[in-house]
Amino acid sequence: MWLNYETVRKGYKTKGPDLRNLPDPDKHQKMSFIKSGIRIAGYICIPFSLITATILLVASEIVGVIEELV
Repeated sequence: MWLNYETVRKGYKTKGPDLRNLPDPDKHQKMSFIKSGIRIAGYICIPFSLITATILLVASEIVGVIEELV
């Protein structure tokens, strides 16, 4: 049996990945925008405060990991 939308929608047991739990593209995009905003803020802070910039850039990487899990 081929693994396609119809077989997944009908709930047939198939070999391979479970396509019903695909990542949500809207959540992924929102998380990407948030990550980019934090990263831009971090780079803007570099000339003013290296500590703040470091915190923001590390936070953006943490959001990037979460982004890949949604």
